[in-house]
Formats: sequence, C-alpha cells, structure tokens
Amino acid sequence: MNGERRYFLDVRRSARGVAWRHRLDARGENLALGMAQSTGLPEIVARVLAGRGVGVEEADRFLAPSLRDLLPDPITLTDMDSAASRIAGAAARCERVAIFGDYDVDGAASSAMVKRFLAHYGVESEIYIPDRIFEGYGPNPEAMRELAERASLIITVDCGTNSAEAIAAARKAGADVVVLDHHQVGSALPDGVPLVNPNREDDLSGQGHLCAAGVVFLALVRTRRLLQERMPRTQPFDLLSLLDLVALATVCDVVPLVGVNRAFVVKGLLAARQMKTPGLAALARLARIGEPLNPYHFGFLLGPRINAGGRIGDAALGSRLLASSDPSEAETIAATLDRLNRERQVMETEMLAEARAEADAELAAGDGPAILVTASERWHPGIVGLIASRLKDHARRPAFAIAFDGSGLGTGSGRSIAGFDLGRLVREAVAKGLLKKGGGHAMAAGITVERAKLGGLRAFFEERAADTVGALRAVESLHIDAALSAEGATFELLDMLEAAGPYGAGHPAPVLALPRHRLADAQVVGNGHVRADLRTHSGTRLPAIAFRAAESDLGRFLLARRGATIHLAGTLAANHWNGSRSVQFRITDAAEE
Repeated sequence: MNGERRYFLDVRRSARGVAWRHRLDARGENLALGMAQSTGLPEIVARVLAGRGVGVEEADRFLAPSLRDLLPDPITLTDMDSAASRIAGAAARCERVAIFGDYDVDGAASSAMVKRFLAHYGVESEIYIPDRIFEGYGPNPEAMRELAERASLIITVDCGTNSAEAIAAARKAGADVVVLDHHQVGSALPDGVPLVNPNREDDLSGQGHLCAAGVVFLALVRTRRLLQERMPRTQPFDLLSLLDLVALATVCDVVPLVGVNRAFVVKGLLAARQMKTPGLAALARLARIGEPLNPYHFGFLLGPRINAGGRIGDAALGSRLLASSDPSEAETIAATLDRLNRERQVMETEMLAEARAEADAELAAGDGPAILVTASERWHPGIVGLIASRLKDHARRPAFAIAFDGSGLGTGSGRSIAGFDLGRLVREAVAKGLLKKGGGHAMAAGITVERAKLGGLRAFFEERAADTVGALRAVESLHIDAALSAEGATFELLDMLEAAGPYGAGHPAPVLALPRHRLADAQVVGNGHVRADLRTHSGTRLPAIAFRAAESDLGRFLLARRGATIHLAGTLAANHWNGSRSVQFRITDAAEE
C-alpha cells in the first residue's frame, strides 16, 4: 500500500502539508536495480519505469513505442465492422454526411478527422457542434432532426452513447446514425445503430482508455481498408496525417497515457512538429511557442485556445480550425480563438478571485467542508469547470463551482481528488431530488441545481463525503521516484526521462527530490510564479521555478527561506529561451531540512 511506504527524506509534512513517500516498495526497488543492471539504463530512469509498472523485458520497447506494435485491430471493438461498413458505403456513394461532435478539444479533433477523411473521397460533410449553454452536451432531438433533413448519415463523435431519444429522432426523420464514442454508459444504448465505444459493457477489446479521437482513428483505419476493397483505383487517405490531432485530443482529454495512447502521443508530436495542419500551426504561432511541441503545449497552450470557442464563443470554431486546409482561413479562426481565450482568462481570473475568497472563508472555520461548493450569479457557466479545478487544487478536496442565472437555476461543474468518486455522489444527489440533472465520472461531474436546494445539497455532500474525504486527505502523499543533485541534472538524464514519457494521466511525470540544496534566491516573477536559484554545497547552480505558487503555501515557504538549506521536490524540464536550451527544475513541493 502507498500509505505504508517509507517516508522520503523523513518528510512527514511538507510546505503543501503532505508527506513524502518512496514511490517504490521493496519489490519495486529490486526491479529497478535489476533493470538498471541488465539494460544499462541510469538508475533514476530504471526507477521511473519500475514505478510505472514496466518490467525489465519491456523496457526497450517501452522507450520506443510504435503504432505497429501497439495499435489494436479495429474489429476487436464491438460494432466496428458495421460502423466502418456504413461510413465506407457513404464515401463510396458520395452521400451527404453530418458529423455531430462535442464542444471540447476531443470533440473538435474527432469531428475534424472525420471531415478530412471524407473530403479525401469527395464526400461533402458538415460539422455540428452544440452550444454548451443552450443545448448542453450531446445530441438533442431537434438538432438531429434538422441534420436528418440534410444528410443521409449522421456520425456522432465523442457523444451519442447516452442519446437514445435523439438518435431515435434522427432515424425516424430518415437518417442513419453511427456512434463513435468513449464515454461511460449511463442509460440504455440507442437501438438499431452501430455504436462503437470501448467502454460499453459488451466490448471486450480492452481499449477503454482511448479518447474519442483514438476511437475515431481506429474506425477510419477499418473504413480505409474497406474502401481500398471497394475503390481500388482511389488513392487511400493518409491516416498518419491525423496523428497530430489524435495526440492533441489524447493529451487534452486527460485519458491514461498507456498502451496505444503513448504511441499516439509520441508519434503525433512528431507529426505536429512538422506543422502540416494549418490550424495547429496558426495557433502555435499565436501562442508564441518557441520550442518543439510537447504535451504541455497541447494541454496548456493550444487546448485552452481551442476550447475557448465552446466556453464563451462559437462552439464550432475549434472543429473548423482543425478541419481547415486553408492557411488563410486557419489564421483567421486561430486569431478569433486566441482573442476569446484572452477574454476567458480575464473572466476566469475575476471568477477565481471571488471563488477563492468564498472558499477561504469556509476553510477558515476549522477544517472546512469535505466538498467545497461555491456559487455566483455573476459567473459564466462555460468557465465553472476551470474554477472547480483550481479550487480543488487550492483546498486539496473535491470542489464545485456553480453559475446561477436570473431564474435561480445553476449550471455547475465539479472536480475530485484521487480516491473519491464524484460522479457516483452526483448520481445519488439526482436520485434524492437535490439536483435537476447531473452526471460524470470519478474525477469530474456536471450538475444543474435550483438555488433553493443548494443548502440541502451542501448538507448531503457533507453527510456522504466527510469521512471518506477526511481519510483521503489524512494520508495524502507526494510519491518520490528518486533523489538527485544539481550536478546530476544533465541534458542526458533529461532526454532519457523524456523518452520514458509522455507523462500525464495514468503515467505521472517523475517526481525527483533535491536533498539539502541551498535556496540562494527566490522572487515572484510573471503571473504569480516563484523563481528560485538552487545551489549545492559545492556551488553548482540549478535554476528552478514554482508555477503560480506566489500566493500558495509553497510559495510563501520558499519566499520566507531565502538563503536556507531545504529539501525540494519537482520535475526536470527543458527551458527554451532566445534559441538556447537549459535544464530547469520545476518545484512542486518543499520541506525543512
């Protein structure tokens, strides 16, 4: 058990209020040692691999993931053959096709992939993305009936599994429907349509970790194969040209970076760096990314800009950007998304300040509630998910942010901590009549609530969550992979650690500890970051930074200990500046020596 592992550097309570523990137990230590000895890998790299379940015999292939080895046979997914056959038929007959997608990055990328694929075969298609506020997530009967008037086939991507009524409406209006999705099944499946979703109960493919774009990619692999049989004289579509979009969606949808998902991201980043997709190239220029694209750029620079349209603007902008083959059009759309993202950032800053003040007032009274619930009539409903995520990180407990309209109806979003199933709690609240609507999964949920029932909802959350959340917070730990000194923070080590990535959900970035380093300097820079100058006793220097930490416990700890010798924990990263590359330590925690 993680909670039973030894303390790392005997840190029982850090600046962030958590214990530091060894990621590896005794068995893992032996595995790492054997891996280092048999493969010649540096011990730190071997410890990182062992800490993520990689065995000695897998190490070499793990460090060089390939689609050839990891891509599953598409037909192992339930309904894949019938779905691909229907899409291939539409392409061969040049039918009119409508693509119904979600308003997030995964939905935008998936929609664009299908549109670009169909366009290669001369098929006209339109993308329909619902309005987040007025239509909500997924197909609705009115929109599906409208699309059925213009298309003989509707393909839903990143949605549709739980939309039986809307799909029935489309079929009654005369259109066929194919569903390509990955969301958990929450209701009876739609009747009479091919539905490809590795998370449906009768799917035995073992690919439940795929995002929608991953499912779409497999569907297009199978469809292309069928089209090669039906249209042997037609040049097949280059599926590798879509890998940048698959990688983008895989990172932004925060699905586990395991199995084929790792290969998608590794190969997709290589494709993205060639800047052959006009929309991504335009966004990267606007984001002023002056280094090779990496998962951070996808998740924190490009993804938020693509999402901005769905949050506060035109929900279809992201899919139009990624589907466009016209650099001029892509530049125009990218500029609009960049402007919307700046507006979103201003709104988020104002909303977060208000939410933090409300949360801190509650936390000041003892330990505060097990689940934070903040709300306002001044908030934008498209941004509450971002606020909930920030509050969760700030208070280290599940959190909700709710935007109420003038009628007293609130649209809210919640984020959870590891080990607490927020989706289940929300479904229970719906069953109790405390929510008009609600759903989600373990780590995130969405709700619709009446203001009059907010007090009852808070009480219900506290009753059901207090013990569990309290226990989880009591044993919260930061798991350290290995110790390192500034002298050992080399480009060679950094490159090998990056080869063990990409890192993200299900494959956490290596957390390294710097024991007994002197904090030569610490100062606030930029947008609330803390820049630090770390030194060993021999004088070796390592530049470091703690992002958005100035007003946090960690930031206050660092700023109060200039000149002191302390322990630090964080990750190694490459810092690109003015054409040069240097090694930087990104601080995530610190502790007294």
